[in-house]
Amino acid sequence: MRAPAAGLQPMEMSFLGNTLDRQSTKRGDKAYIDGLLQRPDTQFVLSTDKTLVFRGDDIQSIGHSLSEAVALGAETKEMVFLGLRPENGQAVFATTVPHTDDDLSERPGLQSIDLRNLALKNLLSPEDLGALAQARALIHWHRTHRFCSSCGEKSVMAEAGYRRDCPTCGAPHFPRTDPCVIMLITDGDRALLGRPARLPEGIYTTLAGFMEPGESIEQAVRRETLEESGIVVGDVQLISNQPWPFPANLMLGCIGTATTFEIEIEDDELEACKWCSREEVRQMVAGTHPEEHKIPPSISIAYELIIGWLDGVI
Repeated sequence: MRAPAAGLQPMEMSFLGNTLDRQSTKRGDKAYIDGLLQRPDTQFVLSTDKTLVFRGDDIQSIGHSLSEAVALGAETKEMVFLGLRPENGQAVFATTVPHTDDDLSERPGLQSIDLRNLALKNLLSPEDLGALAQARALIHWHRTHRFCSSCGEKSVMAEAGYRRDCPTCGAPHFPRTDPCVIMLITDGDRALLGRPARLPEGIYTTLAGFMEPGESIEQAVRRETLEESGIVVGDVQLISNQPWPFPANLMLGCIGTATTFEIEIEDDELEACKWCSREEVRQMVAGTHPEEHKIPPSISIAYELIIGWLDGVI
C-alpha cells in the first residue's frame, strides 16, 4: 500500500467533527461519572431503537435534561458518557428510551428524526453530528448486547458505558466497531461504479464490503471487488476514513487500480455495475445524465472518492 494521498477535504464528510473530550481515563471512577450525571447543565441525548429524540422544533439542541430523560423512561444505570464539550466542560450522555417513534409522535413537544436525514439536511454543526454518531453507535450496541455471549446471563453496564460485564461468569464485553472497505476502482480514465438494489433509483456508487478476520485493507479491497464485479485489482491506496454509525462501522476509503476490465456480476449485492468515463460521472454530478444516473450524496466517503478522482486530486 502506498502512502495516503493528499487532496480530499475530510471535514466535509459527515460524522467527522466530534470534538468531545471522552475522558477515557475517568470512566471507571463512579463518583466522578455520578457527579456529572447530576450536574444541572448536563445534556442527555435520547434515542429510540431507530431515531433520535428532539424537543419540538429545536433541532439545534441535541440534549435533554436529566428530569426530561427520566420522565421518558430512561434509566440512569443505562446512560453512556460521551464526553465533555471542550468549550465549556458541559457533560454529554446518551441513552435509549422505551418508546417507539409512533409513541413519541403522540407526545406534544417532541419529535424523532433519523440520523441519516439529519446529516443529509445539514441541520446540525459538525461537532454535534459527530457526537450523535458516537451516541447512536453506542446505544445500538447496548440495545443488542444485553446478554453475556459466554453464559447467556443478563449483563450490566460498566466503565460509563464502554463495557458490559456479566455478573455470573465475570466475562467483560466491549463495544465493537466493524471496519469496511469502500473503494473507487479505476483504470485511470474510467471509474467502476455499481448499483446495489437497496439504493434509491438511479444512484451509482463505489463498491464496498466488510473486512474479514485476518485480512489487510488491500486484501479486503481486492476480494470484495472481485466478488462483486469480477474485476481484478492490483495497487491499492488508502485515502481517508469515516465513522459510519449505521449501525457502527468505520469506512476505510481506498483507490484501487484495475488489472482486468471485463465485468462479471456473480454476487447478489449488485443489480448493475459499469465503467464510467469522467464525462459520464460529470453528468451524474451535474444532474444531466441522459438516464438520470447520479452519485451518492456528499455525506458519504463514496462521494468524496468519486469527486476527488473526478477533480484529479486523488
